[in-house]
Amino acid sequence: MTTMVRTRPVNVQREFSLPYYENVLEFLANGPSVQDIVNYRPSVDAQSRFSELLEVNRQRALTAQEEEELDHYVRIDRMMALLKAKAYGRLGSGKTA
Repeated sequence: MTTMVRTRPVNVQREFSLPYYENVLEFLANGPSVQDIVNYRPSVDAQSRFSELLEVNRQRALTAQEEEELDHYVRIDRMMALLKAKAYGRLGSGKTA
């Protein structure tokens, strides 16, 4: 298993101001149920932007800002995947609180 190490600093203030981050934070701040977590999907805008960045990355090198934005989407997607895995486990065990 390979672990990636971030070599450039993360601008946390900028990261938290990105729309997808704001959407996920708002979702989590509302205290979603286990089922809500399992059902969570990124907004259509977030999905479109992620796809757009991937396509740009296939065609040319991303700018530093685009790369940072793509990294942002990937980090949140991984976090939500882990959260969903835990939620599925709770559903499977009957613990929904």
